[in-house]
Amino acid sequence: MPNLPGINHLRAIKAFEKIGFRIIRQGKHITMTDGEHIITIPRANPINAYTMATIIKGSGLTITQFKQLL
Repeated sequence: MPNLPGINHLRAIKAFEKIGFRIIRQGKHITMTDGEHIITIPRANPINAYTMATIIKGSGLTITQFKQLL
């Protein structure tokens, strides 16, 4: 299991916005992009650790880098 606790989706969005991601679409899921990567964040509280690890990997970050943004 990834060494990552369950994270609130709003907290995850704020962390990704710190590195230049912006929201491009909202619905049941929130889609964000930085111009190179596109990530989809579910509106779940908390987001499952496995799901969050996959989102982080898709953003081009490591789990350690993402934890520093929180």
